[in-house]
Amino acid sequence: MNQTTELRIIELATKLRFKSLKMAFEAGKNGAHLGGGLSLVEVFATLYGGIASVDSKSPDKETRDRIIVSKGHCVLPYYSVLNELGFISDEELAGFETNGAPLYGHATRNLSFGIEFSGGSLGLGLSYAIGVALACKIGNRKNRIYVIVGDGECNEGIVWEALMSATHFSLDNLTVIIDHNKLQYDGNVAAIMNMASYKEKLEAFGFHVIDVDGHNIVELYEAFQNNISGKPSAIIANTIKGKGVSFMENKKEWHFSTLTQEQYNQAISEQVNK
Repeated sequence: MNQTTELRIIELATKLRFKSLKMAFEAGKNGAHLGGGLSLVEVFATLYGGIASVDSKSPDKETRDRIIVSKGHCVLPYYSVLNELGFISDEELAGFETNGAPLYGHATRNLSFGIEFSGGSLGLGLSYAIGVALACKIGNRKNRIYVIVGDGECNEGIVWEALMSATHFSLDNLTVIIDHNKLQYDGNVAAIMNMASYKEKLEAFGFHVIDVDGHNIVELYEAFQNNISGKPSAIIANTIKGKGVSFMENKKEWHFSTLTQEQYNQAISEQVNK
């Protein structure tokens, strides 16, 4: 990755964290999924800022890369990056979680907004992504399919059925990103359903697997480009829930919550003073 790209992605990540906090604060009593949103800021920034081929002027172009967000609890940076790329207007972003506005607490499929999948019930996005990847291969398209899942979401049996299908059909146009922040709504992921090593399991399923620091854009960038012919890829992004805000980091209480004025001021101050 050249220095220009690196600086662009760093700047984008900074903007996404600011915008995510502002959206959550302005949502007021409706609340927002802060913890699991902030853990994915660098993933979204790297994917949209340096890897994926998407264009807000041609949002339904058949050859576009498809970014499918199965983990529904990360719309704050998701909507923010789509705003930065011109898919979502400032006015639409400001309407997040208000009555009659199109941006909900879980994303709803809207190609004009760049949203490929309705992420409500967790666990379904990977199966959908595999269907899309298979269709693109049958159509001889050269695009890539990226799907983001949460580590808590990986408790769902349908996820593992889908992973088997990905290798069975040799979907080397597919990259699965697991947000491994180690916390879900009910608590510590390992205590609720210990999945042990995702890397060993996915390799046993036939995936090409890369384990990275999910907040290191250089590692993420290299991982996104490290694909093997004939094998689907998986990136295990080791992240911190609530990353970037001291009182949120590694706290399950911030899975979904509201921000007071004082908390918002502190969170913004921490971003400014980094």
